[in-house]
Amino acid sequence: MTSPLRLAGLTALTAAAAALLLAAALPAAANEAAIRKALAERFPKLAVDEVRRSPLAGLWEVRFDGTEILYSDAAGDFILVNGSMIDTRTRVDLTEQRQQQLLAVDWDKLPLKDAIVIRQGTGARKVAVFADPNCGFCKRFERDLSTARNLTVYNFLLPILGPDSTAKSRDIWCARDPGAAWRRWMLEGVQPPKAPDSCDTTALERNLAFSRAQRINGTPAVFFENGTRRSGAVPGDQLEALLAAPATRK
Repeated sequence: MTSPLRLAGLTALTAAAAALLLAAALPAAANEAAIRKALAERFPKLAVDEVRRSPLAGLWEVRFDGTEILYSDAAGDFILVNGSMIDTRTRVDLTEQRQQQLLAVDWDKLPLKDAIVIRQGTGARKVAVFADPNCGFCKRFERDLSTARNLTVYNFLLPILGPDSTAKSRDIWCARDPGAAWRRWMLEGVQPPKAPDSCDTTALERNLAFSRAQRINGTPAVFFENGTRRSGAVPGDQLEALLAAPATRK
């Protein structure tokens, strides 16, 4: 028979254990609530099904759309999704941002002699663009570039979308006025004149080699004079901000 003293001791231990479990549960509940609140405010269309601790301390598993999973810090300020870290407050992909810094190319190392040069106004500001003539995003970006003030655009023809891109790049590069031929094609859809067989197109081969060396895997790829690099079409307002931004650091 258990003595009253032993019984009292067991009761005390049980109460203490329960208190510890409750104390541990309270922060967990608070973290879950904070994550749910942050994500609901910043991503209203994200339907969160469950929030629970992950095996890694400080990282929380967020389940949504039934079986989809992302990971969050305890405040919901940063999430890991598809291998990228996103700042939920700004929606900036921090992983991509860092990769762009690491892939930056010093302006002086760009092979500008192999580019089609278009000057607008004073041409004081500079940007380099690797583009395929059949790339829809490149055409959209070209419209924004064409309206920018006092800009020199170095267009590197990068035919990566098939044989027709190679043919068009050749015809544009070999045109009497390559800049005009490029703009007419990209903005108006005017076919460039067929290039003569004697035209030297080794610049296109050098552009392809440079793109492989610099891991340019898609178009447009945009390089700014301050060292910043961006993949994809840059909206007009962001273009102006990037043209005015200070030099990047690796």
